[in-house]
Amino acid sequence: MDGKPTIARIWRGRTRRDIADAYQDYLHEAGIKPLMEKALGVQNFREDRATESEFVTISYWESVEAMARFTGGDPRKIHHLPRDAEFLVELPESVQVLTILTSHGRTR
Repeated sequence: MDGKPTIARIWRGRTRRDIADAYQDYLHEAGIKPLMEKALGVQNFREDRATESEFVTISYWESVEAMARFTGGDPRKIHHLPRDAEFLVELPESVQVLTILTSHGRTR
């Protein structure tokens, strides 16, 4: 993948703190690994709070059309993983799709 990222797709989900480690492992296997094969780049974040943990995944794409080829449909529509309902406090209703205006520095 030699293209330049012009689009960032941001997904957020929250889980109970006591099952956050299990969800992190599941999310990596079922969600992150497939993204790593298709997206130009992927970042996954976790914030632990007193009773819950929030996960944020940002994937980088050449275009909205490239995202659509990966999702097989509308890339702005949420695509839940098979076990998300088991882990997440609530199922996210949307993702955020942003145009990248400026990018500077190293992120690794």
